[in-house]
Amino acid sequence: MPHLIIEYSDEIAGQVDLDAVVDAAHAGALASGLFPEYDIKTRAIGYTSHRTGQTRDSFVHLTLRLLSGRDDTQKAALSETVLAAIEPLLPEVVSVGVEIVDMHRESYRKRVLEAG
Repeated sequence: MPHLIIEYSDEIAGQVDLDAVVDAAHAGALASGLFPEYDIKTRAIGYTSHRTGQTRDSFVHLTLRLLSGRDDTQKAALSETVLAAIEPLLPEVVSVGVEIVDMHRESYRKRVLEAG
């Protein structure tokens, strides 16, 4: 844990190095000191259909899903660290945000296969 899900407006794909944004977000989560690197999962999803009010402003929104149990101070510091890591890579993007979402620890389940 955690899952870092980067959602972005498709029109920025030609302006921004999305792999660098993924790497920076991943590094920001690691720099928080809350997780070992092997637990951090980071991915990006582009949207062609989106709307902000009456416009189609460019955006990057990072949702950081983690198992419940961290306090508000830890979560605030984590969101600040991740935002500081990605923001310099997105100078022309109109809206850049990070949100922390708790996953219910008692009901979370997963299966992992051994690699290769």
